[in-house]
Amino acid sequence: MSTNTDKTADKASDKTADRNGEKASAAGASTPEQYVQQKAAASGSSFYYAFLFLPPPRRAAITAFYAFCREVDDVVDEVSDPGVAATKLAWWRKEAMSAFNGQPSHPAMKALMPHVKDYDIRVEHLMAVIDGCQMDLEQTRYLDYPGLQRYCHLVAGVVGEVASGIFGRTDPKTIAYAHKLGQAMQLTNIIRDVGDDARRGRIYLPVSELQQFDVKAHEILKRDAPWGYSDRFTALMKFQAQRAHALYDEAVALLSDTDRKAQKPGLMMANIYRTLLREIEAENFQVLHQRIALTPLRKLWIAMKTNWRGR
Repeated sequence: MSTNTDKTADKASDKTADRNGEKASAAGASTPEQYVQQKAAASGSSFYYAFLFLPPPRRAAITAFYAFCREVDDVVDEVSDPGVAATKLAWWRKEAMSAFNGQPSHPAMKALMPHVKDYDIRVEHLMAVIDGCQMDLEQTRYLDYPGLQRYCHLVAGVVGEVASGIFGRTDPKTIAYAHKLGQAMQLTNIIRDVGDDARRGRIYLPVSELQQFDVKAHEILKRDAPWGYSDRFTALMKFQAQRAHALYDEAVALLSDTDRKAQKPGLMMANIYRTLLREIEAENFQVLHQRIALTPLRKLWIAMKTNWRGR
């Protein structure tokens, strides 16, 4: 094996580390904890509103883990050159291994490491998330639903498992609940982002299901309105929404009463995402030319209501 490749990769990794450091400085954060807090708050994500109701130690842990997930996800979403993106993900793999060996360098990893023992966060969890992002670089289509399920498992199911551990769980079934919920939320994201993903040349809806409903890929990629919004497309999207609703129901059914209170942040996220799904349904799946979203105030209200009601 030539060592030139290794040296080139090391140089690229060093440059990536420099850019990551610049990014942290640009955020104006003086500590790793401030960095991840700013990362979570700036995202406007539904997750952020659920974190607000956690006690400080758990909130610090989930915020740091979420910041890590955002960092690796941003590599795929924001880097246009696949080669550069692959190098960045390789850097994150190296960083995760270094962090678990006691040498974190990125502020997100520095903020996360104090919590890994308390909440059983393992390097394998982080590698799975990176694997999911790697799939985004290597394929733009999924032949069937089992293939899409594997992707959802890596980028959402594993995230749900880690999150449920941070929130607090005693029942083994809560892990299955978290995986189901993560899948449901990821499918909701996929439904919401059909148009945005098409602009990047990606279609997550399984090829076999496009064929089942006689929807052609070029109809989605072209994103023409009203042509793209055929009855066939609407039927396909209704099918996807029904699957997501079923997963939400299956997830909640797996959550025992003993863990329900601890898992309220997950239920908040579920209610926010399911409300979004219903909004998309109310808009008749007009997702090719626009990105349907809930306002921050509405997300906060849903989170507060879930906190009061406990479900």
